[in-house]
Amino acid sequence: MALGQIAFLGSGETSLAGGRIFETLARNINEQLRIALMETPAGFELNSAQVVGRVGEFMKTRLQNYKPVIEIIAARKKDSAFSPDDPEIIKPLLYANMIFMGPGSPTYAIRQLQDTLAWDVIRARHRLGATLMFASAATISIGAHALPVYEIYKVGQDVHAVDGLDLFSDFGLNLSFIPHWNNADGGVDLDTSRCFIGMDRFAEWSALVPDENQIIGLDEHTGLIVDFESGLCEVSGVSSVSLVHAGNPEMFPSGSTFSLNELGEFQIPNPLEKDIPADVWEMCVNPPTLENDQPSDEVIALVEQRLLARANKNWAESDQLREQITALGWTVQDSKEGYKLVKNT
Repeated sequence: MALGQIAFLGSGETSLAGGRIFETLARNINEQLRIALMETPAGFELNSAQVVGRVGEFMKTRLQNYKPVIEIIAARKKDSAFSPDDPEIIKPLLYANMIFMGPGSPTYAIRQLQDTLAWDVIRARHRLGATLMFASAATISIGAHALPVYEIYKVGQDVHAVDGLDLFSDFGLNLSFIPHWNNADGGVDLDTSRCFIGMDRFAEWSALVPDENQIIGLDEHTGLIVDFESGLCEVSGVSSVSLVHAGNPEMFPSGSTFSLNELGEFQIPNPLEKDIPADVWEMCVNPPTLENDQPSDEVIALVEQRLLARANKNWAESDQLREQITALGWTVQDSKEGYKLVKNT
């Protein structure tokens, strides 16, 4: 069983840099590309579907050569009509081989995903090979310790840290993520680096997290791809990624790679030993067959006609029927045991 890649983006999920990362990830998926876009981080916004939809439209255009199936997961809020615990709402996650979370509020995403069916399914799908992609707010939310950027920068709360979704604890790693690392929107008058809070307040925040925590700073329009199979991390985009441990930063420019061990001594988890409920794991391993992945009655009828033609050694008719089946989106694979229908991608 191969773990999927995990990618992070400091900003610009619909930029040229974001598109290149999406394409790099898609290139490594050797099956029909199915992308699930999580609405959760922006679920408090009235237009959350449109926020995520813009990313979907960008992916549809950028990845058009892969003919992706893109679905938005409207898991906006616990205990609501759009709950992350609703099996029907999160159903597309069961089939997705690329899962994206992006813009919104880090602390909102944490509150709405912690201990939910959606989050368990995302973790399970990754262990079954799905690629995970996090950008902007979602990048912060999946860390062991999250920066409550809006509460500090916009609301004026004192600098503090909150527990994150802690995705990497399953791998024995203690990591936190800061996007917009090199932001300069404030110009010469205001330090807006370190995700808008500035270096002084970032130093305060860093002092609040445990010494063993490693902070990964992602410059804008710059991403990091973590590959557990190769044991390597690759920097992509226009700038650099910074690894900060015990206050000491180390920069890795775009195009460089470094060992996953730079993030700490990692381990590959046993799927059922790391808090994924057995019923969720079974749901992900044996999901119900997708309705649109079933051949129609017309296709079945043509297949039966073809079987009769082959039995009568009418090869010309058999070939003609095969072409009709192909035109309807299916390929017939013959074998000694009979035949198999495979959906065209």
